[in-house]
Amino acid sequence: MILEKNIADVLIKNAPHFHPLIAFDKRKDKIANLNLSKSNEDFSVDIYNDMQLFEAFINDQRISANTKYLVGGYKEIREMYSRSILFDAKEEPRSLHLGIDIWGDAGTVIFTPLGGMVHSFNFNNNYGDYGATIILQHQLETFNFYILYGHLALKDIDHLRTGQFITRGHPFAHFGTPEENGNWPPHLHLQLIIDIGNWEGDYPGVCKLSEAEKYLKNSPDPSFLLNF
Repeated sequence: MILEKNIADVLIKNAPHFHPLIAFDKRKDKIANLNLSKSNEDFSVDIYNDMQLFEAFINDQRISANTKYLVGGYKEIREMYSRSILFDAKEEPRSLHLGIDIWGDAGTVIFTPLGGMVHSFNFNNNYGDYGATIILQHQLETFNFYILYGHLALKDIDHLRTGQFITRGHPFAHFGTPEENGNWPPHLHLQLIIDIGNWEGDYPGVCKLSEAEKYLKNSPDPSFLLNF
């Protein structure tokens, strides 16, 4: 397996050449951080268990910050995954978030930061799951890695094929609605994966705390990919 520090060095070196992930004008647009961890006392179980309240909470945060996008979540410990049996295993729930979330309007266009090949895709249609998901495979210098895009629009996977090449800066996906993104307020889950193993169209985006070291090493911080 490639060591995290090596892939991080390569990403940092090449980051200035990445296409912005979403349309963002640095002269007038703002991005604010969003804390969905258990340390945020304003984000309660009543909110994340009710879709209307959850969406209203996100929109209120955007309005108060005067921003189109809210970003955050890497390595956050989140109690909100208890809303789905997909994460809430009795012996040890999965609560550590392994990617970065970008919250915005449904239909927001997503661009490829660098050219890559379609590794796999799927409609993970469990409550609380990724919904429409695309995984792209990339090579940068001598390194091979993968980027997972979760909570997409269902139309984004309609005409894809495995092995298809997608060029840098291509508008290939969109933030999905709750009906197609796993029942979440519109956002993108972005995750860097070094060794994807036998996974296709899916990969854990949240892990147990007891497995944190393994998963964080395989999914290092993807913030270098944002470029805004």
